[in-house]
Amino acid sequence: MKTKIFLLLGGILAMFGYNSCTNYLDAYPNGDKSSEQIFQYQDMVQGLVGQCYDNMPRNYNDNEGVQLDWATDDAVSTSPTQATRRLAVGSLTSGSDPFSTYWTRDYNSIKLVNMFLKDRRGFNTKFIVTARWDSLVRYRLQGEAFALRAWFHWDLLQKFAGKGINGGKMLGIPLVLEPIDITKEINLPRNTYDECVKQIIADCDSAYKYLPIAHRDFLVPNSSDRVYAGGRYWGKLDGITTRAIKSNVYLTWASPRFNPANDVSRWDSAAANAKKVIDFKLTVDKVSGGFNPANAINWFDPNSPEIVWSSRFQGTNDAMERMFYPGGFQGNGVIGATQELVNTFPMANGYPITDARSKYDSNNPYANRDPRFYSNIFYNNVQAKKNNTGVLMYTFENWGNGGKDAAGVKSTNSLTNYHIKKNVYMGLNWSDASITRVSHTKMFIRWTHMVLNFAEAANKVVGPNDATKYGLSAKAAMQYIRTRKTYDGATMYTAANDLYLNEVAGDATKFDNFVKDERRIETCFEGMRFYDIRRWTTSLNELNKSVHMAEITKNADGTTFSYVLDKVAESRAYKSAFLPIPYVEILRMSKLEQNEGWDGWK
Repeated sequence: MKTKIFLLLGGILAMFGYNSCTNYLDAYPNGDKSSEQIFQYQDMVQGLVGQCYDNMPRNYNDNEGVQLDWATDDAVSTSPTQATRRLAVGSLTSGSDPFSTYWTRDYNSIKLVNMFLKDRRGFNTKFIVTARWDSLVRYRLQGEAFALRAWFHWDLLQKFAGKGINGGKMLGIPLVLEPIDITKEINLPRNTYDECVKQIIADCDSAYKYLPIAHRDFLVPNSSDRVYAGGRYWGKLDGITTRAIKSNVYLTWASPRFNPANDVSRWDSAAANAKKVIDFKLTVDKVSGGFNPANAINWFDPNSPEIVWSSRFQGTNDAMERMFYPGGFQGNGVIGATQELVNTFPMANGYPITDARSKYDSNNPYANRDPRFYSNIFYNNVQAKKNNTGVLMYTFENWGNGGKDAAGVKSTNSLTNYHIKKNVYMGLNWSDASITRVSHTKMFIRWTHMVLNFAEAANKVVGPNDATKYGLSAKAAMQYIRTRKTYDGATMYTAANDLYLNEVAGDATKFDNFVKDERRIETCFEGMRFYDIRRWTTSLNELNKSVHMAEITKNADGTTFSYVLDKVAESRAYKSAFLPIPYVEILRMSKLEQNEGWDGWK
């Protein structure tokens, strides 16, 4: 069925009605304007690029965000029928594939930018009468088109790359660099993984030639130009974001699953590109009211200096709060953190709980933990206070002998006896006479990600302490993470008292494991660990470990509790380290090889 496309002359965006899982291959458009006619209208030409931003997620409450974490060892879904949970337990069917929609979305978006890029028609369109301003618009849109093609190909590669079911070769996805001609028979093979990486990098470099380094008013000295450049384009792709995308691509390409020969140059490129973003933030963006690496992250500020690139913000809502709070506080409790994630948070002195120097007490497991624990996790008997310092809103009761929030008591309680605090606005209380909700935004790439990228990659190249190659050591990079304030504004470590960091920085292998734990803590519930585990591992063993919960009993004295912290919450049964290519695409294109482990989907 052909897609109906309505192009509005007065706006810059196209609106699509998705009626087919393969509509990115349909003739464009089947509406009131032909593909030739749209180039007569500059607003429609801009819409080819603009629509792509609307195709992106705007929050973390989906299968590309926190719901992807419950397919990892960080979280468990409350619903037994949720698709990503079924993936984790080995019961996913082709009819409930939660990822096929992203295949369609991404190729739809690639088609739009390919139309813009084809024969430089978009770049050669006249948008503004004044030549100077027209040039600003043309160059920005051309750069965005290349960057968007890189982004959507990268998104597809992350999701659908894998060893082919036939020859066992590491495959990527079909690279599409031209608008698809529906009059021809379509039967696309998958490019190799390496070919996909090289094309994405090439598109990032092409984009960089056209884009401003960043969309900031202070980088546009002529105030009259700020109608067509500068801060009003915040949220659009810019030059520094292409360096960040390259760092992400190289980091994965360098990782064991995709780099069996351990080509160190890939790690080097990951570190070098991350350092460019780090330097930009520390110098150019460090203006009055701008970026400060010591400041806490504000998840509810769509203009947060932490952002390298983010989605268009979602207006005031309580979606994340409803998702994370238990039914007792008018939430849905759809997800719970695992004991494995909780155990990853060190103690307040910086040592992991497995180290005797940490002074961890399994009978009082939540006392004296790393301050980030209290910013991310709601645990037994903790109080949720308004804005973290004000009026008591709720007390979590996770004990099994009478606690209202205990696993199994309600379908709206988590299955692990932990609930999630990250991304919860603590100024929201549904019992207030006037309820305060805030906007949310998804930070696709942020400062913290680049610091973690750099530390992991630089350690692989020169070890933890060498600052000569990049002008920054991997250890010093991690000090940025460990010394900044938490989401709640709590003080972390200082460079002098972080004895554990100083210790592991003496051994590259220990430091690598340390960075992985820090990455887990810093990026939990952002949908990143799913891909991290896969790039770090080369077998199914790590994926198929059981995850655990806390079993809590309130003692007879009425004030203390007993804890069993090794009860299995869920057993995992992955059949493949890779996601399946959408089954409908396999049926339609005979050259499209399925990933190994998905024998029933070929």
